[in-house]
Amino acid sequence: MPENNGPDDRKTEPRRFINEKIVRQPMSKRDMLKRALGLFATAVIFGIIAAVTFAVSRPVAERFFTKGSTSESIPVTIPKDDPETVPSEAETGSVAETEPIEDILKSAMEKYPFSVDDLNTLYGSLRTLVQKADKGIVTVHSVKTQTDWFNNPVENSGLFSGVIIATANQELLVLTPDGAVEDAEAIRVAFSDGTEVQGTIKQTDKLSGMAIVSVSTADLGRALLEEIKAIDLGNSYSVKQGDMVVAIGGPAGMVHSVGYGFISYITKNVQITDGMTRILYSDVKGNAGTGTFLMNTSGQIIGWVTDEHKNDSSKDMTAAMAISDYKSILEKMSNGVSFPYFGIKGQEVSAVMNSNGMPLGVYVVDVHADSPAYNVGIQCGDIIRTMGKETIVTMKDFQSVLENSNPGDVIPVSVSRNGREEYKEIQYQVTIGAR
Repeated sequence: MPENNGPDDRKTEPRRFINEKIVRQPMSKRDMLKRALGLFATAVIFGIIAAVTFAVSRPVAERFFTKGSTSESIPVTIPKDDPETVPSEAETGSVAETEPIEDILKSAMEKYPFSVDDLNTLYGSLRTLVQKADKGIVTVHSVKTQTDWFNNPVENSGLFSGVIIATANQELLVLTPDGAVEDAEAIRVAFSDGTEVQGTIKQTDKLSGMAIVSVSTADLGRALLEEIKAIDLGNSYSVKQGDMVVAIGGPAGMVHSVGYGFISYITKNVQITDGMTRILYSDVKGNAGTGTFLMNTSGQIIGWVTDEHKNDSSKDMTAAMAISDYKSILEKMSNGVSFPYFGIKGQEVSAVMNSNGMPLGVYVVDVHADSPAYNVGIQCGDIIRTMGKETIVTMKDFQSVLENSNPGDVIPVSVSRNGREEYKEIQYQVTIGAR
């Protein structure tokens, strides 16, 4: 029977489509050069935009993140000086000279034909030194509100000089007389370019008559920060009689005044509260009230002027506290920490005193009223033998123990007190105070 092929009985065959691959024509060297130049131009434009954006936003970002930063601050450290490391005249070789150095120098100066130009050159170098140091001098305004005759509030502002001694933790640290912050309702600090910003009290020390004022660097412009130079603290143990010094700060009673002079005399082992110090006497004019600092010819601070150690015999001289004896105190003040306070004036028991039966230790010359030592019963004439676990023989031993303690610490102190026939040992528990 024949097969009938209907329309539905056709065999389906796969459909075939035309497959084509479009190939981009290769770029010519000219097109490649155009594209490279376009990419380079785009990169330059984006670079310029990024630089401008960074320059505009950086000050704002720095101020925001500086104020909001919670990172731990780095403690300020001030290296200490040791008087025993200062070379003596024998070590410098001056004793071995066949002819005294003074005679050699005098002979050379007599033969040299000095002129006015030589004098100008000498003072020109000093002028450069002063101009550099003046960038570290500021004016501290002590703002106080008082009332006039009609009971109206009147704002008074005292002017004091201050010297920048350190830059740390986004702040400038200014050393200034404590009168600049005493009873002040506000403190303003003015720089040499006229910029005036708010200052805060970091720490004060009534016994030394000095204070540390802090100024935030976020309140100062970049140009001023680059110009400001902190003045280094020098080694006052190396100061010798006859050395030339420069008075900066306010020697004439006005901030940014200056004076030149020489060290006339040095008094060593002067008794002060809880220690010993040197007093530098100079013929340079100084004003302790405004704030005057003595600087050596290397541009370093070696002391600050005080009226405490002036007397009738030295009333025409300027007295300055030697900076090296106060570096431990200034370091703690710079970190906002009070220095420990015991409250005595003392001296070491000498070999002669010891041979006469007096025990070795620190002889108490005076006791400050209402001081930690006074409150527990330590008296004048007592000899401090031990503090804590340390044996006390010299004032250096006493100062070392005190420096390593903290206000509020309770330290066992052993003293020898002279009785009718012999010295008796007395034990005290002294609570260290704060200066």
